[in-house]
Amino acid sequence: MSTNHVHPSQPESSGLSLRAVWGAVVMVALIGLVFLLREHWSHLAGSWIYLVLLACPLMHLFHGHGGHGGHGGHRDIGSSPSETKVS
Repeated sequence: MSTNHVHPSQPESSGLSLRAVWGAVVMVALIGLVFLLREHWSHLAGSWIYLVLLACPLMHLFHGHGGHGGHGGHRDIGSSPSETKVS
């Protein structure tokens, strides 16, 4: 019994892949952002400190708490170094 079979009703894709299209969209957006910043840099240069201060609470608001594991809540209860028994 062969597991390799071909579906003739599904033609092979001969166009651009979705990844290539998204790559092109991202590159066009980055180029547009560079030109936008270049034209409006004088407006942003005077208020950069406010943008940095605004970024701090926004990062705390939108930062997810999964994946970094820096809070120490993942260790076992009985495995702390202060609870070692001396015999």
